[in-house]
Amino acid sequence: MRVIDKPSSGEYPPYAEMYMKLVPADGQILNHLRINFYEFKRLINALSNEQLLYRYRKGKWSVKQILVHLIDDERIYSYRALCFARNELEKLAGFDQDNYAFYSEADQRTKESILEEYEAVRFSTISLFQNLPESSLYRIGSGSGSFYGASVRALAYHIAGHELHHLNFIKQHYL
Repeated sequence: MRVIDKPSSGEYPPYAEMYMKLVPADGQILNHLRINFYEFKRLINALSNEQLLYRYRKGKWSVKQILVHLIDDERIYSYRALCFARNELEKLAGFDQDNYAFYSEADQRTKESILEEYEAVRFSTISLFQNLPESSLYRIGSGSGSFYGASVRALAYHIAGHELHHLNFIKQHYL
């Protein structure tokens, strides 16, 4: 797989550091995305439906909602990467993750349907980053509202680090 070097701190907003620090700086981000997916899938397949619906505190997301949140977030950040790679000049809007989680109705879905969608999105993301022109990886786009902008390569690392953040969070608070 293609090597994409880890971005420097000026290529993403400060809040994203919590995700960036979870991803190795070995340039193997596409392989990490693949491996992370299979690790997350193994964990989810080992959980009962009761565990997938569990909330560790009132008002918090269920594991199913977290999974659909990861899918939504990955779609949005991949779209942003595509826009920035193609030199989009318009500022891209942020999104309200809590509204997305609520309106996803994730708890009514089967584990299998969520994992099927997750897999499709993940391998689409890997294909996108695998095939972007090298010069596009360093382009920095901008956002508005809650989205500050980032380089294309930083968005790949954000996706992986965000996923690892939630994987660790599920292990700590849900299991």
